[in-house]
Amino acid sequence: MNKLIRRTATALAVATLTTGALAATAQAAPADGDPALTDVYIWATDVQLREDTNTSSNVLAVRSQHWLDAVCQKQGQTVTDPGVGTNNWWTAVQEFAGSDIAWVSNLYLQGGEKIEGVPDC
Repeated sequence: MNKLIRRTATALAVATLTTGALAATAQAAPADGDPALTDVYIWATDVQLREDTNTSSNVLAVRSQHWLDAVCQKQGQTVTDPGVGTNNWWTAVQEFAGSDIAWVSNLYLQGGEKIEGVPDC
């Protein structure tokens, strides 16, 4: 009986660790980004990447649940989204090293109001 309990406990522990590892890799950053830049993750859908740090600037791209390279961050227009919150920090991002810069509100990036590891502009 004790052997059966130990085996069941071991199997459950392995299953839990495996599930945790799979969940952790589900949002793993892509390996093809610039290693000198911090990777940031857009957690929301249909997020507009803009020409500047305000919602009246041109939309350059729209991304959903997508990894980008963060160049730097600075304060800009305050963005409020009901159910999500309010934030005035924006991050300059690139799709890959050397690509055009676009701005995304930190409200839609994992990491909080000001993202650790991303320098100020």
